[in-house]
Amino acid sequence: MRRSSPLWLLLAVLLTVLPRLDAAAAKKPNVLLLCIDDLRPELACFGKSYIRSPNIDALAARGRAFHRHYVQAPTCGASRYALLTGTYGPAGNGALFSRGAQVAKDPKSYPPSFPAWFRQNGYTTVSVGKVSHHPGGRGGNDWDNDSIHEMPLSWDRHLLPAGPWRHPRGAMHGLANGEIRGDASKMDLFQAVEGPDSIYPDGLITDEALNQLDQLTKADDGKPFFLAVGIIRPHLPFGAPKKYLDLYEGVELPPIAHPTKPTDRTTWHGSGEFMKYNRWKRNPNTDAEFATEVRRHYAACVSYADAQVGRVINRLKETGQANNTIVVLWGDHGWHLGEHAIWGKHALFEESLHSPLIVSYPDMPKPGEHSDSIVETIDVFPSLCEIAGLPIPNFVDGSSLRPLIENPSAAGHSAIAYAKARTIRTDTHRLVAHNDGYNELYDHRTTDGETRNVAAEQPEVVKRLLAELNHRLNRTAR
Repeated sequence: MRRSSPLWLLLAVLLTVLPRLDAAAAKKPNVLLLCIDDLRPELACFGKSYIRSPNIDALAARGRAFHRHYVQAPTCGASRYALLTGTYGPAGNGALFSRGAQVAKDPKSYPPSFPAWFRQNGYTTVSVGKVSHHPGGRGGNDWDNDSIHEMPLSWDRHLLPAGPWRHPRGAMHGLANGEIRGDASKMDLFQAVEGPDSIYPDGLITDEALNQLDQLTKADDGKPFFLAVGIIRPHLPFGAPKKYLDLYEGVELPPIAHPTKPTDRTTWHGSGEFMKYNRWKRNPNTDAEFATEVRRHYAACVSYADAQVGRVINRLKETGQANNTIVVLWGDHGWHLGEHAIWGKHALFEESLHSPLIVSYPDMPKPGEHSDSIVETIDVFPSLCEIAGLPIPNFVDGSSLRPLIENPSAAGHSAIAYAKARTIRTDTHRLVAHNDGYNELYDHRTTDGETRNVAAEQPEVVKRLLAELNHRLNRTAR
């Protein structure tokens, strides 16, 4: 009996441990969603070799970068509405607040949001930074009124560390060391100040994201987490620590593609958001040297945002959870850097609607191969459900990207967007349909791209794409 007691002891230990191993094996994967504001595909891994983005590039190298991802709207609020609901929605920046007010009044008035769906399926959901339209997800004069929420019932914690910027509104457009935007004409368009990452708001957002990662991975409740981290840069004003601007000293930027203002009717605008800042009485459309300065500062902000992504992913690895976490990086829309003589977003050109999307998770097939198939932001919600093993809700408008993750060359689908008009992008064309019946059609098979309207030359294409656009939006109308 004495010789067999170690065997009995071993069996007792195994019987104690095995249920816990089974529970661990059955645990759903975590989700880390990284939202980057105003980030066009200005990344080395998207073909921009002059950009220093090593952390996002490394993510793409072990995941799937979707090189033809298009957002639903060229504005923050409406684009994030599409991401966070998985549906085509209203075009205005107040879309999430309108939805949130109705949900607060009647929780059954809308289906669950993206994070709410995961929360209902056993996840702890946490948001840090700018994930919905307002950093921290609240309304009020300073965006810190806890009785006004953009995303009711969605988050266990919805956080924005304002630090010296005092409140979320201050952080949103903050420059170094607590400078808050009042009169935009008195705030510099761009800035690069010596100091650590924390002298700009994204440094504090990332610090809090690391804190939340530590809390989530140390929790003993056995629940997986859904952590969304929203980085504000490269949103205006273009402020980043000087070390990131130094990366572009002596770097030659390529010429601006089609920099001329359109002569035909389009969704062109006068870059009002950009022009209202202090530009030292200079205009990048007429001052090539100044245009280059603006582009370098945008690039510096991209590298600053990339560094914050690196900090979060490195901490994820340190917690030991990287091998059980799906990581998604998403740009909320594109941004013009002088194309069509626009500096900003808001138009329905390619530059406003094309943004990066990367999905990465352990043991995914063909890591590092990018996909050139067209996909949309509304596809992210159902994709994460399928990858995580959750049911895909029947109310989403998007399609799972799992086939493209299995095979990067699998077929995608046309992409729809909307602002003051509506647009559909296919492999070969973009149609922009104005509310009064005027149409723009651009043929991407030609070198003209989106500079020559061929609607009169290709009426059958206009008719076909208009029918598809109307069918898809009418089908999903609520």
